[in-house]
Amino acid sequence: MPVRRLFLRLVDLLPLPSLRVQRAIAVAVILTQGGISVTGAIVRVTASGLGCPTWPQCFPGSFTPIPHAEVPGIHQAVEFGNRLITFLVVLTAAAAVLAVTRARRRREVLVYAWLMPASTVAQAVIGGITVLTGLLWWTVAIHLLVSMAMVWLSVLLFVKIGEPDGGAPVRAVPKPLRQLTALSALTLSAVLVTGTLVTGAGPHAGDKSIEQPVPRLQVEITTLVHLHSSLLIAYLSLLVALGFALWAVRAPRPVLIRLGVLIGIAAAQGMVGAVQFVTGVPAALVAVHVAGAAACTAATAALWASMRQRTETEALERDLDGEGEVALTVRTRGGVELPPTQ
Repeated sequence: MPVRRLFLRLVDLLPLPSLRVQRAIAVAVILTQGGISVTGAIVRVTASGLGCPTWPQCFPGSFTPIPHAEVPGIHQAVEFGNRLITFLVVLTAAAAVLAVTRARRRREVLVYAWLMPASTVAQAVIGGITVLTGLLWWTVAIHLLVSMAMVWLSVLLFVKIGEPDGGAPVRAVPKPLRQLTALSALTLSAVLVTGTLVTGAGPHAGDKSIEQPVPRLQVEITTLVHLHSSLLIAYLSLLVALGFALWAVRAPRPVLIRLGVLIGIAAAQGMVGAVQFVTGVPAALVAVHVAGAAACTAATAALWASMRQRTETEALERDLDGEGEVALTVRTRGGVELPPTQ
């Protein structure tokens, strides 16, 4: 296509990025995607959600804050600052696309890279809808959940960038354990969803207007907290069970390390949530809890990605098994022989 050829010609004018540069950009993508979810939480707990009451402009006729009798300056500054951070998200996403395109990475990497700017645009639109609808609790929930999905995808982008383009995909662990990891990820999704429900019924609506109070989720918050915490316990239980199973099959050390980090983050997240509940949901802990949610999502994505690896093939050996059938093994860089992915 002419447009694609023109784009590639323009990208080729850029210097060729090394693998280290590509991975550094991917790290920046992870940090900005996770970071904006935290700044969004700060907007909410400071009641600055309508500091800029319109979108994409801050006020009608102005993209920047202006003196307004009904909107405190601090609320305008917090919300406008959060919108400015979106530009960092866009820049890192664009840098990822340009870097992997210039390096002529494989199609899989390109797809993950392009998902970053595409999802950022979608997230901006969702944010605009959230503002224009007056911070309805379910729009805020969707806004956060999409951020978590973007954190997941950005971690996978980082992992895919670090893999060789000409390598062969191999299983690092037996298929049932990969399925157990998928189940834990689904449980985490349920934890995140119920967490947004707790937020929707909680005290931090994002705005404290008396004339037009923000509609809240009309469900007893204690019930939602019990559901949320029960799912977190189930999530932690699955991770511990997965740990015993991985140890039993002598899973690769990187997989065990990632699981250990994830269990630590999830346990800390549970403690923050408990303290948050018994202390009346202080604003600072809300932001910390959202940061923990992003960290749990990133760590779970990293664990999932480690279950199947793409490694350079040093040797392909055809060996006869005990029954005289041909078995194909792949010798990875680490010298560990693993069966190729079926």
